[in-house]
Amino acid sequence: MNYLVLLRHGQSVWNLANRFTGFTDVELTDEGRKEALNAGKLLKSGNIDFDQVFTSTQKRANETAEIALNEMGRKDLFDSMIYHDDLRERDYGDLTGLNKDETREKYGAEQVHIWRRSYEIPPPGGECLQDVVEKRVRPYYEANIKPMVMDEDKNVLIAAHGNSLRAMLIILGAETPETINQAEMETGVPVVFELENGKIKKRYVLK
Repeated sequence: MNYLVLLRHGQSVWNLANRFTGFTDVELTDEGRKEALNAGKLLKSGNIDFDQVFTSTQKRANETAEIALNEMGRKDLFDSMIYHDDLRERDYGDLTGLNKDETREKYGAEQVHIWRRSYEIPPPGGECLQDVVEKRVRPYYEANIKPMVMDEDKNVLIAAHGNSLRAMLIILGAETPETINQAEMETGVPVVFELENGKIKKRYVLK
């Protein structure tokens, strides 16, 4: 048996400010660092270890991975951690930096809900979730992560973002475009997939 773990970064300063973050490279809050530390404790107590770590090129995901790995006693994985743009958060385009409540007041709650949760409709100047799945995360996963997890039976951690990890749920067949809206990725909460002979046997969260 081997593991694939999806870890959304801890709370960021723009999560706290209720802003659309996207490609903006913001810091973790103190609470976010605590969440990352707790993720490391949960993974360690669950006896889940890693052969390889993938993360985006955004520092909130990078720091989350580093804090969790340090807590697990696996600082040795820092040097081999793989960073890639394809694992970044969804590009929110013209909404980036805007307060979500103020955006609802300006455009209407229904329109903002469509931009946030529609699989195929992007916000102005940004990406929809389908773009994240098909143009970025799926090609990167198929070429770089899947061979390790499915063929080599390695334990892999992906420390990334709410939407790039929701994309992973679709790619893994754990969710569909129709069910993905019900699948929230909580900050700092590991989502664990247990695999056996290249097949997913179990999915659960560590809390």
